[in-house]
Amino acid sequence: MNRLVKTALLAGTAWSALSTMAIAQDATPQEGASDLGEVVVTARRRDEALKDVPISVSAIGEERLEQTGVADITALQQQTPNATVQVARGSNSTLISFIRGIGQQDPLWGFEPGVGLYVDDVYIARPQGAVLDVYDVSRIEVLRGPQGSLYGRNTVGGAVKYVTSGLSRDPEMTLRGSYGSYNQIDLLASGSMPLADNFRVGGAIASYQRDGYGANLNTGAEHYNKDVLAGRVSAEWEPQDGVQVRLAYDRTEDNSNPRHGHRQVAGVGPGAGIPGSVYDTYAGLGDTNEVMNQGLSATVQVDLNDAWTFKSITAWREGETNTLIDFDNTPAPTLDVPAVYSDDQLTQEFQFLFNYDRIQGVMGFFYLDGHAEGAFDTIAGNLGIVIGTAGYVNTTSYAFFGDVNLDFTDRLHLGLGLRYTLDEKTGSVFRANYAGATRSPLLGGTARAPTLVRTNYVASKDFDQVTPKISLSYDLTDDLTTYASYSRGFKSGGFDMRGDAILTPNTVNGYSPETVDSYEIGLKGAMSRFSFSSAIFYNEYNDQQVTTQVPAVGGIASFVDNVGSSTFYGAEFEGRLQILDSLSANFAVGYLHSDFEEFLRYNLTTMAYEDISDQVVLQNAPEWTGYLGFTWIGNVGGGELAVTPSVAYRGDYSQFEFPNPVLDQQAYTLVDLSVVWTDPTNRWTLGVYGKNLTDEEYKVGGYNFAGALYNDSLIAYYGPPQTVTAMVQFKF
Repeated sequence: MNRLVKTALLAGTAWSALSTMAIAQDATPQEGASDLGEVVVTARRRDEALKDVPISVSAIGEERLEQTGVADITALQQQTPNATVQVARGSNSTLISFIRGIGQQDPLWGFEPGVGLYVDDVYIARPQGAVLDVYDVSRIEVLRGPQGSLYGRNTVGGAVKYVTSGLSRDPEMTLRGSYGSYNQIDLLASGSMPLADNFRVGGAIASYQRDGYGANLNTGAEHYNKDVLAGRVSAEWEPQDGVQVRLAYDRTEDNSNPRHGHRQVAGVGPGAGIPGSVYDTYAGLGDTNEVMNQGLSATVQVDLNDAWTFKSITAWREGETNTLIDFDNTPAPTLDVPAVYSDDQLTQEFQFLFNYDRIQGVMGFFYLDGHAEGAFDTIAGNLGIVIGTAGYVNTTSYAFFGDVNLDFTDRLHLGLGLRYTLDEKTGSVFRANYAGATRSPLLGGTARAPTLVRTNYVASKDFDQVTPKISLSYDLTDDLTTYASYSRGFKSGGFDMRGDAILTPNTVNGYSPETVDSYEIGLKGAMSRFSFSSAIFYNEYNDQQVTTQVPAVGGIASFVDNVGSSTFYGAEFEGRLQILDSLSANFAVGYLHSDFEEFLRYNLTTMAYEDISDQVVLQNAPEWTGYLGFTWIGNVGGGELAVTPSVAYRGDYSQFEFPNPVLDQQAYTLVDLSVVWTDPTNRWTLGVYGKNLTDEEYKVGGYNFAGALYNDSLIAYYGPPQTVTAMVQFKF
C-alpha cells in the first residue's frame, strides 16, 4: 500500500506541474515554437486526435518506424511502456504479447490470447504467424488496459492495431533492399496503380532471409535463421460519392528452421552439455519448420448522411503449422515434441458511426466462427513411450457493442461503452500413451493401439459477459486533457488441450473466463515543443487463467486453472520533446507492481487445491521499463540526414509464475543507432541500422522440465545479438 500511495503522490505532483506549465504556456506561447503535429488514431473505432482519447495509447507512425529501423512487430516492446511483445518459445513467427502484465504465452490451439491483434480492424484470433514484419505500414497503435467494450473478448491486457498504408491516387513504386549481419538479405517491392479515377490496385511482396545466429551442433543446420516470404495485394474503389470499398489479401510463408533453445544446465549423456553460444543447440529431433498464414478481407464504408456512416468488415483467415521442439536439446529423444496446428476463422463486423454536435460514437455487431485443431507428441525416451495428444476447438462468438462520447460542455466529456459477448465452444481432447519412443499414429508414426488412454472427451460450454466502460475527461486547455476511467475486460474460458484426466480429473470440466477491472486516470496533450501522455492505473484480476506443465509419474501434467486473483498498479509516461528545431527526443517510462492475493494449485500427491500465493509472481511483468531515443535531422549533401541513437531498459522479470534463477532474466539495456539519409527529391533513401550494439544476451522465453526423468531439461530462448544492416530504397 505504501508503494501505491507513493505512486499516487508522484502522479499527483506530475499532474499539477504539467497542468500549470501547460496553462501558462497556453496563455503566452513561445516565439518560434515548433509544431509537433496532431497524431490521429482509431482507438475508439473512429478517427480522433490522440490527446482526445481517454485511453492509454502509444502510436508509432511510418516516419518513426523508418527512423528506428523497426523490422517486425516485436520492436514495440522497446518503445512502449509496460509491454512485452516477443517471439514465442521455440518459434520463429508465433507472437506472445503482454500489456501491464496481462497476456498469454501458450500458443496451443484452443488457448486464447490476452492481447488482441488487429490488422486494418480485422481480428487475428490465433498467434501463429502473427509476428508481423513491418512493411507497407502507416502506423501501429498499442492500446493499454482492458478494451472489452469496443474490442471485446481476449483484450484483457489491451490491443495492438497494425494499420497498413492506403493506396495512392497516383502511380507509385517503392523498391527496397537490405544487407546485414549474418548474411541478412531483405527485399521489398510495393506500389499502386490507378486504373480509373475511382479505382486503384496495389500490392507489396517482401522476402526476408538470414543465416542463423547459431547452429545445431548435432545436425549442422542453421539455428535462429530466417526464411520468410510475405505478400499483400489490395484494391480500393469509390463507386459513388460517400461509398468506399477496400479488398485485401495477404499471405505469409515462414520456412525458417525450428528453434530448439539452449540448454542451461548440463545433463547426462552425449550432447547434454551446455553449448558455448546461447544460440547453439545439440537437438536431434530435426530441422524442419513450416508456417503458412493467409487472409482475405472486404471493408465497405457508406456515408448514409452528414451524421451517420455504415461500415462492414468481412474477413476470412487460415493458418497451417508443422513444427518441432526438442525440449531436452540433446540427440537423444528424451523430451521431443513434434506438432501440427491448423486454424481458420470467419469474422463479420457491422458498425454504425455517428457524429452530431455534442454526441459521437459507434455501435455495432460482431460475429466469429473459428476452428482450431492440432496434434503433438511428447516423446519420452527414458520412459520408452510417446504420449500422443490431439483435439480441436470450435468457437462461435456473438457480440453487440456501443461506445458513445457526450460533450456536456466544450471542455467536459463523458464516455460510455458497453458490450455483450456470447461464446459457444465445443472442445475435443484425446491423450494416450503408445509404446516406443517414436512418433505416435496421430502424427504419422507406426500404426499401433494405445497402451493407456489418458483423456478422451468432447464437451461444449457457453461463456457470456457484459463488459462496460465509463470515462470522464476534461480539457484543461485546448491542448491538454485529463481523464478518469473504469473498464472491464474478459478472456473467454475453454478446455485444456493437454489435459490429463488421469493426473487431473477435473480437466474435463474446462476452465472459466477471467476478468480484469481497471481504474485509470490520465493526463495528455501538448505544450509548445512538448507532447506527452501519462496515466496511473489500478487493476483487479479475477479468476486468472494460468497454464503450467510439470513432470509427473508416467508423463507430464498440464494445468489450465482459474488460480484466483491478483491486484496490480502502475504508472506510465511517454512523449516527445522538440529540444531544438533539428533535435528531438522520444521517451517512455513504465512502472508496474503486482501481487497475487490467491493462487490455487492442484497438488498431484494430495489431489487437493492449495493456496500458494506466497510462492508466485506475475510472469513477463518487469517492475520498470524505459525508452529514450534522440533524433537529429540536418541538411547533409543537399538531402535530409536523420540520426537516431536510442536505449531501451527492461527490469528483472520471471518467465513463469514460479521464479527460477536459471531461466529468469535480469535487467538489461539495449542500445541501437540508426542513420537515414533521404535525397532532395525524396526518391532515394539510404539507411544504416545498428541493433543491440553492446551485444546483450537476454532471454525471451524458456521451459522448465528439471529432474532425472527428463535429463534436467531447462532450456532458454534468446533475443537477437548485435546486428548491423544497410538499406537502400528508391521510389518512383
